[in-house]
Amino acid sequence: MRPVPRSGMEPAPERQGRPGPASQGALRGLWDQVGTLVLAVLIALGIRAFVIEPFRIPSGSMLPTLLIGDHLFVNKFVYGMKIPFTDLRLPGLRQPERGDVVVFSVAKQGTSIYPADERPDFPRDNFVKRIVGLPGDTVEVRDGEVRVNGEVLPQTATDDTFVDDRGRTLLVRQEQLGAHRHAVLDDPAITGLQRTPLVVPPGRYFMMGDNRDFSNDSRGWGTVRLAEMKGPAFILYWSWDFDGPWSALLSPLTWYDLLAHKARWSRLGTTVN
Repeated sequence: MRPVPRSGMEPAPERQGRPGPASQGALRGLWDQVGTLVLAVLIALGIRAFVIEPFRIPSGSMLPTLLIGDHLFVNKFVYGMKIPFTDLRLPGLRQPERGDVVVFSVAKQGTSIYPADERPDFPRDNFVKRIVGLPGDTVEVRDGEVRVNGEVLPQTATDDTFVDDRGRTLLVRQEQLGAHRHAVLDDPAITGLQRTPLVVPPGRYFMMGDNRDFSNDSRGWGTVRLAEMKGPAFILYWSWDFDGPWSALLSPLTWYDLLAHKARWSRLGTTVN
């Protein structure tokens, strides 16, 4: 039999191994969506690594400036962006200043705390404190008074009191530290950690909490390098009085109580001084 020629109306078979226009369009659309998502993730990671980073306040060492449950942003651009996996920084806007509230990393094993560079074998933890001593300063803490280069940091008594998370009633004082005027807490029944005169080594900083009698800081474990500083805290983006498990947030039954009674709406957008 002779083969019958194909009609001109009959579609030619597609070439094997090559997607048709419809398949190419679907693949292009999928790539656009995935590519956009990947780009967004990379931008978010880049911002977190080099510009701003969120941080949650887990303890009361910075009361009354920062409350337990405050969530803040750290500006990683001010002191210079840190090059990943090194101790090097790009040029920043300025050097750390006396009075800055700074988030930094320490080495922590159980209850033992060390400057991060002294125990590189220990796990890292993030702390937030205020810079009291700059490189070359002589810092001394005696009988509840902080002396920097021989001069007592000026404080003004107020009529205010503050009740902390353990029910202790503490006195509120106003302190002038460099350009920063801020509140500190004082327990008249104790003196807190003391510190014999210490000359802050070059390139290091002496850190203290505003809750002076209940802060574990440079008085106890030493000074901090610039390389360990993430940057100054600058604004609160969320705050609540909630210390329960995150699984509780999955239940809509808890949402009203959290939003109506636990959230501190008045603190949102507050700058950190």
